[in-house]
Amino acid sequence: MIDWLQHSTPGLLTLAVVSIAVLLLLIIKFKVEPFIALIVVALLVALAAGVPTEALVGSAQKASDSLLEKGFGGILGHIAAIIGLGTLLGAILEASGGAQVLMDRLMRAFGEKRAPVAIGLAGLIFGVPVFFDIGIFVLAPLVYVAAKRSGKSIVLFSMPLLAGLSVMHAFMPPHPGPVAAAGLLKVSLGWIIVMGLAVAIPSWFVGGVLYSYWIGKRINVPVPEEMLAAAELARSENGSDKTPPPLGLVLSIIGLPLVLILSGTFGSILLTKGTRLYSVATFFGTPAVALTISVLLAFWLLGFRRGMTREKVAEMSAASLKPVAMILLVVGAGGFFGAVLAATGIGKTLANELAGIGLPVIALSYVISCVIRIAQGSATVAIVTTAGIVAPVLADLNYSQPQLALVVMAIASGSIIASHVNDGGFWIVSRYFGLSVKETLQSWTVLETILSVVGFVVAGLLSLIV
Repeated sequence: MIDWLQHSTPGLLTLAVVSIAVLLLLIIKFKVEPFIALIVVALLVALAAGVPTEALVGSAQKASDSLLEKGFGGILGHIAAIIGLGTLLGAILEASGGAQVLMDRLMRAFGEKRAPVAIGLAGLIFGVPVFFDIGIFVLAPLVYVAAKRSGKSIVLFSMPLLAGLSVMHAFMPPHPGPVAAAGLLKVSLGWIIVMGLAVAIPSWFVGGVLYSYWIGKRINVPVPEEMLAAAELARSENGSDKTPPPLGLVLSIIGLPLVLILSGTFGSILLTKGTRLYSVATFFGTPAVALTISVLLAFWLLGFRRGMTREKVAEMSAASLKPVAMILLVVGAGGFFGAVLAATGIGKTLANELAGIGLPVIALSYVISCVIRIAQGSATVAIVTTAGIVAPVLADLNYSQPQLALVVMAIASGSIIASHVNDGGFWIVSRYFGLSVKETLQSWTVLETILSVVGFVVAGLLSLIV
């Protein structure tokens, strides 16, 4: 039996299926933290597949050569700084009142009749550096006011916002999902930005504009008075009397890291290697360097120059980084799981089987991500687990950077499908916008599914071209 598991194609594929089933069982049934569940399953798979103990956990002399440390360290060394810096950038933008400035300008530009589109665009732009739940916390009060003034359903205004925040969180750096997948599949973040925008914008338009207008007319939910009262209280506590930062400055801070990273990516293609210009583009285009520059500028221009004390900035930074710890643990454990799948030969076996039946890797990636997302709810777990599974498959396929970026887009698309009661985001949406469970399923769950399907379709079509 053990020999069958370790050396036969059916045995290795069975081991892969059982490992995912056990992972989901631990997370869903026994409520084990995902990062612990990933470590446990990876260890069990390695032992069942006959990986030597020294190769798995190392020895006292050579612990750094183990799959455990290489799996964790390889991925965290790539993404930890990016996620941490991105979190700090979002925190200073939120604390400085940048969201209010952006929303006010868009509302004036589009007018009351097109207010839902303006709110959706605010979510799309502000969602670049800000985590999904933080974006809701910051922008929800503005949605309450817009819906109250119009006298229309809050669904009409909240869904475009949620669509914008969701697609940015799913497809664009520096958010944890796409950054983690890029690290596991060894893709340049410049190409992730290019493909992320190519996938996110059509998805947002279909879900955040077309669908949101349709569903907003069919689910009538007025803004509860307590939400408006809470919004006014939050404004007064945050010092709404302060002069807001200039819109151009806010947009520049948001766009600077994207421009620098893209410059580094395309500079490495267009410029002659070894020249001074090539070196400059490579240095400033390195994601950690680009984000460090942006964070320092944001701290100075949006913080210290506008009256923030050093103590306030330090307090804000510490508070914003606390949620990052669990994300990094999950991503690191996912890296270990992927390293084990590669070492056991499961990835290569899966690649051979796919070649035999002709199933594209991009489709397989989407399906696996969808199944894991629907089963356990966490988009991050779905992304890191799926990337760990398909990384060995891609190792021998000689995919280009744009093609690998599109596989990341497929994985990210699957990770947001059908948000329901096992997803924390479902309850955040329900709570902040006063929707019942049924109304949240009818609006938010369907919206996420549309964003997922459109994202995958766009990624699939692009994969036929690049």
